[in-house]
Amino acid sequence: MPGYGIAAAGEGRGLLPWSWARERLEKSKNYWVSTTRPDGRPHSVPVWGLWMDDRFIFSSGRESRKVRNLAANPRCVITNENGDEAVIVEGVAVETTDMATLRRYKKLYDPKYNWDLDLAMGPYFVVEPEVVFGFIDNPGEFTQTATRWKFAAA
Repeated sequence: MPGYGIAAAGEGRGLLPWSWARERLEKSKNYWVSTTRPDGRPHSVPVWGLWMDDRFIFSSGRESRKVRNLAANPRCVITNENGDEAVIVEGVAVETTDMATLRRYKKLYDPKYNWDLDLAMGPYFVVEPEVVFGFIDNPGEFTQTATRWKFAAA
């Protein structure tokens, strides 16, 4: 992050462990999904979902703007709801119909949201992370805690 005063790799102190990011992604209730329309304009919307197996899973209506955007370009950004302890996931969304995954999703989703999810609805998307950023937005902490994790391309 040129210009932000962030230490170069190996020079920082206070870099965040992956467990810090995972915890915030698991505990978030609302997530922001940002996609790109076919004409290049951005689109961002809050959704309910789960961070499960180091991937983000969510559902949406088949005709929703985000689903139509993902059909044209599966790259997206997922963020947690807390900007003071931000986690930003850049990845690729792939539709899933794997019933074992969806049953696990429902088992965790229903108590989290006090909801009875109908697995016949959907579609369901799994976002495979490529790069994740995290930081604590407190004076003096941002430059010391800004951390990037890279994942192997799916």
